[in-house]
Amino acid sequence: EHKVSQVVFFSCSVMYPSSSRPLKETDLHTDQEMHPKYFGAGWTKIYLEKMCEFFSQLGSTQYTVIRHSNIYSPHDKFDLERSHVFGATMTKVLCNTDGKIIVWGDGTEGKDLVYISDLVNFVRLAVEKQDTPFCLCNVGYGSAISVANLIKKIIEVSGKDLRIEYDSSKPSIKTRTSLDCSKAKNLFGWEPKISLDEGVQKTMGWYRSNLRTD
Repeated sequence: EHKVSQVVFFSCSVMYPSSSRPLKETDLHTDQEMHPKYFGAGWTKIYLEKMCEFFSQLGSTQYTVIRHSNIYSPHDKFDLERSHVFGATMTKVLCNTDGKIIVWGDGTEGKDLVYISDLVNFVRLAVEKQDTPFCLCNVGYGSAISVANLIKKIIEVSGKDLRIEYDSSKPSIKTRTSLDCSKAKNLFGWEPKISLDEGVQKTMGWYRSNLRTD
């Protein structure tokens, strides 16, 4: 009614199954069980995606749904109460005073990590180029890194001498998810430009300049 030209909905990749290969948008099958830890968030996101598709049929507003992977960057949540694995690890490494990092489980969970500027670039392209009432695209880095290797990478960039200890008594989710983003490339010419190494360095530089690390 208010002639809004486009709505962008930030969904996520939480509804995808664990997989050793990057997943396409069509690899989601809603007749299959979702991981119990992601049940609420996953089905809520799918419902909202479907609402976007439904409303795209009722008027002139275009709807873009973005199934993005795990986002990280400066200005992330770094407090240990609210942060996700990247932000929590950054804080644990940079504020470490006892020489060790405790990892819940065995560190095998795999994460696809996309830097914030790459996600923003996709939004710009979608707003400029989308020519259909409804579009759903994966937006991610395209490969997964294990939690254990992510921690090792952040420690290495920090220059600290820290040892890693694994606590198998703590809960962990042994899944691996990465996104095939070929649809975003084919439709909009998008692909990620910030490597994980560069993203870690950018984020750590900001953290050290803006947050206490003692």
